[in-house]
Amino acid sequence: MLGFLSDFVLNQPEGVVAGAKAAIVASIATAIPTMASVRMLPWARANLNHTAQALIITTVAGAAYFIVADKTVLATARKNSFKHVPNMKP
Repeated sequence: MLGFLSDFVLNQPEGVVAGAKAAIVASIATAIPTMASVRMLPWARANLNHTAQALIITTVAGAAYFIVADKTVLATARKNSFKHVPNMKP
């Protein structure tokens, strides 16, 4: 049990870094079409104020962060879980 817990704690920085990178990419990928649509589409100009634009961008960035960080931590933990099993190659 303690081995699993220590592996989980040691794998968190990798997940944080990967999640932060994904959040940056997602923010840029979301901000460009959001800003362009507000400038070009009359409906978006009338209905999407600055708060709505920020909410759209941060929601996508937050989702990307948590999805990528979770997948990275789980993949690293899965890889490290086979290190302690005898007679098994990863």
